[in-house]
Formats: sequence, C-alpha cells, structure tokens
Amino acid sequence: MKKFLALVLAALMLLSCAAMAEGYEIVVVPKDASNPWFVRMETGVNEYAAAHTEDTIYQKGTPEIDPTLQSQLVMDLVAQGVDAICVVPVDLESIEPALKAARDAGIVVIAHEGAGLENVDYDIEAFNNELYGAFIMDNLAHAMGEEGIYTTMVADLTNGSHNEWADGGVKHQQEAYPNMTLLEAEPRVESHDNGDTAYQVAKELFKKYPDLKGIMGTSSYDAPGVARAIEELGLSGKVFTAGTGMPADNAELLKSGAIQYLTLWDPAVAGEAMVVLAQKVLNGEEIAAPLDLGLEGYEAVQFKEGSDKVLEGTGWFTISAENVDSFGF
Repeated sequence: MKKFLALVLAALMLLSCAAMAEGYEIVVVPKDASNPWFVRMETGVNEYAAAHTEDTIYQKGTPEIDPTLQSQLVMDLVAQGVDAICVVPVDLESIEPALKAARDAGIVVIAHEGAGLENVDYDIEAFNNELYGAFIMDNLAHAMGEEGIYTTMVADLTNGSHNEWADGGVKHQQEAYPNMTLLEAEPRVESHDNGDTAYQVAKELFKKYPDLKGIMGTSSYDAPGVARAIEELGLSGKVFTAGTGMPADNAELLKSGAIQYLTLWDPAVAGEAMVVLAQKVLNGEEIAAPLDLGLEGYEAVQFKEGSDKVLEGTGWFTISAENVDSFGF
C-alpha cells in the first residue's frame, strides 16, 4: 500500500512538473527599470502573474533608458528561448532587428507605444494616438485661454508614440483653436525622457521667446520639468504646460497651480493588457475586434483604421488638483 501511494505521489509530481513545463514564459520589457512609470507597470505585471500561475510572467528592464541596452536585452531573451516578449520601445528603428530575430525564432512579440513597428504580432495602445494628442491639446488650450504661441516637446524625434501625440495635438489645435500658433522657429524640442533636460530646455525656450505661452509635453517627464522652469522663472499663471504624468509624483505641482492638467492611462493596466494579448496569441485564439481583454479601458478594443496589427482601447483620463489624490499611485 505504501509503495502504491509513493507511486501515485510520484506520478502526481511528474504531472505537475509537466503542467508547469507546458506553461508559457512571457517577459515584459519596458523602456527602463527605474522610471516610476514602468515601476507602476511592473506592479500590474506582478499582480497579473500572481493571479495566473499557469504561465511564468515577469518584467525585466534595463538600468537606464538606452535603445542599445534595450535591444541587447531583447536579444538575450531570444537566446533564452522565451515564448513571448512584450516591449515598450525606446526607439522604433533601433529595436526592429532584435524584434525580427525574436519573431524569426518563433517568439510572439507584443508592443505598447510602438504603433509604427513592423516586426510585431500586435501593438496594443491604450487609445488612438492622434486622439490622445488632441486630448492633451484640449487641456493645454484650456489652460492658455485658447490663445497664444506654444511648442511641443517629445522624448526624442525618433520616439514613435510621442511624435504621434504631438502631431495629433498640432492638428487638433489648427482645427479647433485658431487663436493659438505653433512656434515656427522651434516647433518640436526634445527632453530625452529626462526631467532635468525638460526643465533646462523649457527655461531656455521661455527666455529666448518671451511671447511663448505654452508647451505641450508628451513624455511623463516633460510637463513636470517644464512646470519647474515656470515656477523658477516666476511665470506661474502667465505660461502653461500640459502633458502626461503620474499622479503622486506631480501632486504638489498640480496643487500649486504650476500644472493645471495632466493626462494619463494606467501603465499597470497597459502592462497587463500586453500580457493578456500575448497569452491569447500563444493559445491560438482569434484576435478579432471588438476584442475584450477583461481590463478597464480595454473591454472593446478596435483595430486602428487601416491596420491589422495596431489595437486601440479607450484608457485615458485627466488628472487635476481636485482628483490627484484619488488614484492611489
């Protein structure tokens, strides 16, 4: 009897190990590991992983935002033989060879903020990038009183989503706010995803162009960096900024009035959305619109017009001094 029970237990252990072996290894690769935005994303990835132990799911980032380091990390994961890579690209062009190597190796590739990528199975966006840019512009226009000269700030001119947002914002301004004018001399500047750089660039712009009234930011570092410059130069209430940013990190700037509005989608949910989509592809499920990923803002995901790879949700919201403490992150 004891021998029989031992055999049964051994068989159960073998079955358990086989089940674990059948699970997928899904890795989320953010722009870097230290940015609060991607720390929040990892929170979502870890929570989802804890609730879905059938697969091995985790986030792995580089120590700093660097396209070369990110490409090398992806190549390391290709060599490791993971089943799916979910990536938020630093630079679209430089990441393509690594993503091609992944797909050539049979690895599923899901991107976020990478609508212009070719070597992906799908790119999942929290929203339509052009409309999100228009949304940021609405907030900037409201702060500026719908008049005056403004410019746009992106992390880098090679960053896909940031430039799509900026383009969408400019287009919307031209259609909806005729009394606003894009700064002709410097219509787009770079922050390199660095708050200190955004601060220095903004200081230089406000000194160089006394009539400049607003800066539309895209990186989560842009508007906070610009707001620091506004406060230091004593321009609060005279010049304005709006853009993307984390609630807790910017609560004091919002409450002081240095920033009137920030826009956001929850990076934790975006990380989960990439993983859910990767699981569906790995399981051979049909990816058809409207697609329900079971997450807030991703209940009826649609394909971007003219694309069979880019999926768009409805996940944005506005942060102000009145609601900044209500988000919990």
